[in-house]
Amino acid sequence: MMLSNGIRHLPEYLDRAAQETLVESIRAVVAEAPLFVPAMPGTGKPMSVRMTNCGPLGWVTDKQLGYRYQSTHPLTGKPWPEMPAALLSLWADIADYAKPPQACLVNFYSDNAKMGLHQDKDEQDLGAPVVSISLGNSCLFRVGGNDRTDKTSSMKLASGDIVILGGKGRLCFHGVDRIYPATSTLLNSGGRINLTLRRVSP
Repeated sequence: MMLSNGIRHLPEYLDRAAQETLVESIRAVVAEAPLFVPAMPGTGKPMSVRMTNCGPLGWVTDKQLGYRYQSTHPLTGKPWPEMPAALLSLWADIADYAKPPQACLVNFYSDNAKMGLHQDKDEQDLGAPVVSISLGNSCLFRVGGNDRTDKTSSMKLASGDIVILGGKGRLCFHGVDRIYPATSTLLNSGGRINLTLRRVSP
């Protein structure tokens, strides 16, 4: 389904078996690159999500250095784990972009976590789309325009849904207003995993 500004929503794109396979892959990633709490630049205020990455690069943020991509985990100092083959195949199938993703952000939302409106603009290659995969409990996803003051609309994203931010919608403001507890049995302890595939360099 095409939304405004070229944003695409693919509801129920991943069936239950594909979701379970991805979750197992992400568990292996987290075992090698533990979840950590990112912090806002300047203030150092912790975000409500926990996160990690896989792929050649990973997105991180902290009080001192702010938003950036780097090749190593900020706590362990080790390179990020390889990106699972299933994610590379998914990108090839739906991203409509010749080069592969370089980073997969893994955000874990507990049932009381949220994500404020923001743009994904730390990448050098803004021609590549951002592919966002929902696993676990449903969330209320809000999306607007390229200015923070633009009108926003909201929709419910369920486990297996994919949203692609590309074209004019590549720099749209978006966020997660809430998680709906007990709406999925995919994750043993509830919550939601969001996987975000990105191409960083041209």
